Amino acid sequence: MTLPSSRVLLQPAYLLHQRPYRDSGRILELFSRDHGRVTAFARGVRRAGSPFLPVLQPFNRLLASWTGRGEAGTFMHAEFDGAVQALPPARLMSGFYLNELLLRLLVRHDVNALIFAEYEHALVELKSAADEGRTLRLFEKRLLDALGYGLSLDREAVSGRAIDPGCAYRYRQSQGLVRVDGVAEGSLIFSGTSLLSLANEDLGDPASRIDARRLLRVALDECLEGRALGSREVAVKLRQLRGVDSDR
Repeated sequence: MTLPSSRVLLQPAYLLHQRPYRDSGRILELFSRDHGRVTAFARGVRRAGSPFLPVLQPFNRLLASWTGRGEAGTFMHAEFDGAVQALPPARLMSGFYLNELLLRLLVRHDVNALIFAEYEHALVELKSAADEGRTLRLFEKRLLDALGYGLSLDREAVSGRAIDPGCAYRYRQSQGLVRVDGVAEGSLIFSGTSLLSLANEDLGDPASRIDARRLLRVALDECLEGRALGSREVAVKLRQLRGVDSDR
């Protein structure tokens, strides 16, 4: 973990979240390439005519500047870093879901260039015609790997035997995958085919994507230690109203 220097200029970053601060300010949660997650107090940015109102928006890369050392800094400047492209309205909740995962799981000032690159790649995919569910699952998997909580998907937890695509496996929290002999029932049962598909980052069929979503959700919930994700709950309610399933 590294604390930011007293003055950071034009740092590639994304805005993960913002909330009001006094009459016309904002508290910004930034995810930067070289300084990790940073909190910055932005004074006066909500005033009419502020040049930062249209810039301080999520899902487009910024060049951000701030000063300060410690838990929070003072925002100085931000500008767009390249082209600006909005997330399609139907995928906004997926974008907010990614942001909330980073807010909950990343420690302030803990630099991880790999997660920054994976987040950036996921946003590009969400802005394109790529499969939304597959994009989310691969980001979740890679995020867990980068945080040191990656799942062993090609080997059994106890025996170390290779996963057999023709068998079923039970996921035991804090332990891993264990082969099921006999009748395989329960919410934490997964086919060997699905596990290998996730391990190889294929997820080319609906069954493997469904299993991947169930397994990764359990693994992420372990990391979140029981803390609910607001974006996930909102997405589920919206999808229920529309009569379709949620990818979160």
